Amino acid sequence: MTYQCTQECDHCFVWSSPSYIETMTLKQVNELLKEAKTLGTVDWVWFEGGEPFLYYPIMIEGIKKAKKLGFKVGALSNAYWATSLEDALEWLRPLAELGVADLGLSCDYYHGEDSMAERVKNGVLAATQLNIHVGIMATAKMPAKLAELPGGASELMYRGRAAKKLSKEAPMKPWSEFNKCPHENLMAPERVHVDPLGYVHVCQGLSIGNVWKQSFSKIIQSYEATSHPILKWLAEGGPEALVQQFDLPHKHSYADACHLCYEARLQLKSQFPDVLAPGQMYGEGLE
Repeated sequence: MTYQCTQECDHCFVWSSPSYIETMTLKQVNELLKEAKTLGTVDWVWFEGGEPFLYYPIMIEGIKKAKKLGFKVGALSNAYWATSLEDALEWLRPLAELGVADLGLSCDYYHGEDSMAERVKNGVLAATQLNIHVGIMATAKMPAKLAELPGGASELMYRGRAAKKLSKEAPMKPWSEFNKCPHENLMAPERVHVDPLGYVHVCQGLSIGNVWKQSFSKIIQSYEATSHPILKWLAEGGPEALVQQFDLPHKHSYADACHLCYEARLQLKSQFPDVLAPGQMYGEGLE
């Protein structure tokens, strides 16, 4: 729905920030949901950001539409709104009444203040009381005080802001080891992200089209990784193949496959502005 967020975490790979204000309108949300229904292969719709709860009325109306169309619905948040258990119950009760099936709350070392951890705890308790399935999205380096929260920590991915802010302290591996994408099946993706600018991402910053210029259903139906100028190489041989194909300058070692991929894409962005988009995903105008 938006790249805007209440925080500006160092590990955020979509460069979310309080300074980013563009968001989907309700009309755009509804049009996209209808297109997803037309496609016929979408089961789940997630409302994410940034922080989608910043645009709560639009999110609620979008959830109503998604449920009416027969989708399972989830939402992601950092629980900034859960200032107390009572407040969290009020924020989440409409989601429960609409039949939201899943709620993901982010909480880890990189989100900072102890108050945020307390708010996530309130969110977890409220969701549990309302019978909404809830999970914690925690990135590695999670402090002990959060260990009691449900969900395990996932590995840090060094792309976006994390590539710039955190990669220098990471253990490195030879660049030639990164010969596949470890996170996505690029030949046959099982999920995509659509951002408030209309870009359809198979991985954030790797666009396969724009829904404000071409219908979502047509973009998905016409997708072929082998005809995409960037995804073709990533699908065949990971970031290593991308570097080799374009003979890109590179360092001897990187923190992970995402780190090498992101750095390679930064070098290629001016050559492929329509597919390595939007600039938001590469920190443009946000520093």
